Amino acid sequence: MTAGLVVVGGGPAGHSAAAAYRSAGGEGPVRVISADQEAPYNRPPLSKDFLRGESGEDELPLEAASFYADHDIKLMLARRVDGLDAQGRTVTLESGESIAFDACVVATGSRPAALPVPGGDHPDVLRLRFLQQARTLRAAAEQAAAAVVVGSGFIGCEAAASLAMRGLAVTVVSAEELPQLERLGRDAAERIAGWLRDHGVRLVGGVGVESISEGRRVNVADGSHHDGDLVLTAVSIEPQSGLAHHAGLEVHAGRVVVDEQMRTSMPGVFAAGDVALARNGAAGRHLSVEHWGEAMAMGEVAGTVAAHRDAAWAEVPGFWSEIGERSLKYAAWGDGFDESRLVDHGAGAFTIWYGTRGVCVGVLTHESDADYDRGSALIRRAQLLP
Repeated sequence: MTAGLVVVGGGPAGHSAAAAYRSAGGEGPVRVISADQEAPYNRPPLSKDFLRGESGEDELPLEAASFYADHDIKLMLARRVDGLDAQGRTVTLESGESIAFDACVVATGSRPAALPVPGGDHPDVLRLRFLQQARTLRAAAEQAAAAVVVGSGFIGCEAAASLAMRGLAVTVVSAEELPQLERLGRDAAERIAGWLRDHGVRLVGGVGVESISEGRRVNVADGSHHDGDLVLTAVSIEPQSGLAHHAGLEVHAGRVVVDEQMRTSMPGVFAAGDVALARNGAAGRHLSVEHWGEAMAMGEVAGTVAAHRDAAWAEVPGFWSEIGERSLKYAAWGDGFDESRLVDHGAGAFTIWYGTRGVCVGVLTHESDADYDRGSALIRRAQLLP
């Protein structure tokens, strides 16, 4: 009798791996073991319409409960995996229970990191990645008049705009001069900053946070401070690779090294999503990617290959971001560029092309879907900048 598939993690990669395994004809039991108390759910809305109160929890599940019963997938929620024996092909739960597998997908994801300053780990300082954190943030926003968001990455920008749309006075404090300046360049950063200001968000850039007092006051390096009824930090994430490391899997820079088929250094064990440092077949190198869609894609590859079918990750990583009422679409290898070219389409629409040594490696668009689709093809084929 086959021992089937064990998936460690109930995020997008884990859910996708289990579904793909069944779809590819994988036999035996399928168990998804998740520390989360919730069945797999859609996380992108947590910083957008869910935070604004425009959608409810009933709209978040990735699948109806009947999906798991229909596909004979067992969800083991609020359970933690304490150990992985890659050679013996078992996982051990925190309770001591041991579960055998023929194939295992490590999809442990990542967690938002605490701001590494005094007070950064205060229990009143909020972070946003999981549904329970989103519930806490939304409840706090309902009682707040002012908010301070530390960090100007996409989660920080999305949440800041959403909080402002709820009527809060919002201040964004960031080490970057402008939002996303290092990742996307000045042309994009200036536009994102303008969008946030349009929503009334105050931007305080180019400053370091020294400490957070009592979970409410953000103290910065120039001696000034910024107060809020709530403080949200959105500075970085930490891949949860400890299980894989202790199991002896190859780990580099905090991520599990896998090939384009999501196979780790141990036979029968796969990794996918934020925790993976995966080789992209089209890029010809390993990439660390933190996008929702790529977690789903990697999980699908892992589950398909675990079922002894052929699949490989070779798509250009891409994602969408909604900052208030405006959206961005971005596709790129994500490991840098040495040139960017802005094309203004008028009426606020634009495209930014990114290149390395004249070859197209990224595209960012606002209200220019044709360029987004064209850009993905150019990137994948390593063609010249348009």
